Amino acid sequence: MDVMSTGVIAYYVLIASRDGLFTPIVSKVKNVAYADPVPQAVILTAIVIGLSIQALMLVGVMKLARDNPTLESNEIEKSNTP
Repeated sequence: MDVMSTGVIAYYVLIASRDGLFTPIVSKVKNVAYADPVPQAVILTAIVIGLSIQALMLVGVMKLARDNPTLESNEIEKSNTP
C-alpha cells in the first residue's frame, strides 16, 4: 500500500514539475501560465492519509506479533479460529 501511494505521489510531482509554470503568488509578471494549487493540496492529503494507514497497519502487526510469537501463518490461523 505504501509503495503504491509513493508511486502515485511521485507521478504527480513529475507532472507538476513542468517548465513554464509560475507559482500563483502576487508578482509583477502578468499573463503567464500559473501552476494549479489544487494538486498540491491533493498530494498533501494523500501523504497524511498514507501516513495514517501505515501507522494503523503497524499497530495491527504489533498486536499480531504480541499475540502470536511465530511467523508460521498456519499456526496463527489455528490459534485464531473459534
